[in-house]
Amino acid sequence: MAKNTLYPPINFGNAYFSSARTQNIDALKIENKKLAPDDLLTLHKAKQKMEQIGWAMQGLNKMGNLIESRIQLLPQKQRDRIQQITYKVLHTVVKSNLISMDKNAKTTPSNKLYKALVTSSGAIGGALGVTAFAVDLTLATKLMMRSIMDIARSEGEDLNSLDSQLACLQVFALGGKSKHDDHLDTGYYATRIAISSTVKGASGIAGKTLTSLLNTTGNPLLQLIAQVASRFSVQVSEKFVAQAIPIVGAAGGATINLAFIDHFQNMAHAHFSIRRLERKYGEDQIRLAYEELSITKI
Repeated sequence: MAKNTLYPPINFGNAYFSSARTQNIDALKIENKKLAPDDLLTLHKAKQKMEQIGWAMQGLNKMGNLIESRIQLLPQKQRDRIQQITYKVLHTVVKSNLISMDKNAKTTPSNKLYKALVTSSGAIGGALGVTAFAVDLTLATKLMMRSIMDIARSEGEDLNSLDSQLACLQVFALGGKSKHDDHLDTGYYATRIAISSTVKGASGIAGKTLTSLLNTTGNPLLQLIAQVASRFSVQVSEKFVAQAIPIVGAAGGATINLAFIDHFQNMAHAHFSIRRLERKYGEDQIRLAYEELSITKI
C-alpha cells in the first residue's frame, strides 16, 4: 500500500495466543529473574500476540493478492478520504464511549458479546456494499472501542484516568504484521513511544480527561488521534477494498469484521497485561524482559 500522505505513520505488531512455550523464557538474563514465573509466562503470551498473526487475520490475508491489487488501484484522493473517515470515526467513538462506559472494575471482559455485535454489523454492511461502509465502520469501531475498554478494565486499568484512556486509543495503532505493513515500524514499544511523545510535556492536560480535551481545539490529542488514524487506516483500507468485491456479500462482511475484532481484542489483552506487569515491576524492567524474549512461531 502506498505511503500515507495526511498523517505520519507510526507502528506496532500482532498475534494469537497458543499454548505456552517456556524454553525461551529460561534464556532471559539474570536481571529479569525477578519476575515471578507466572508473570514471565504472561509476558511471553503477550509478545506472541503482538508478533504473530492471529487465525482471523491469516484468513483475511489469504485474499491478499486480490486486495493488494485493488488497493494499488485506489486513487490517492480515495486513500486520503479513507484516512479522513478513519480520523472522524476515532474522534467520535472515543468521546461517545467514554461518556457511556461503566468505569467500575469488572473481572471478566465480554469478548464473545462484542464479537457477535461487530460480526452482525459486518453482515449488514457487507450486504449493502461500499455504500454502507462509513456507517458500518463507525458502528464496528465504537463496539471495538467498548471491547478494548472492557478488557482494559478487567486488567485493572482506571478508565477515569487520562493515561488509561489514551492506552485504549493506542490499541488501534497496534497492527498485525501483514503484507501491507512493510513500510511501517511495527515494534510494540516503538509504537508506544511514538504515540506518547505526541502528548508528552504538553501544557494544559494535567488533571483532565480525554473527553474534555477532545472538546477543545488546538491540543496535541487531536494530533495523537491523527497518528492512530494513520496506522488504523491501513486495516480500514483493506476492509474497504474487500467489501467492494461483489462476491463478498453479508457472509464476507461478517467475516471481515470478525477478523478485525479478533485482532484488536488480542492486541488489547496483550497491551493491558503488559501495562499491568509494568505497574507491578516498573516499565524498564518489563521492557527489558519483553525485548529479551524470543518467540518461536508455531
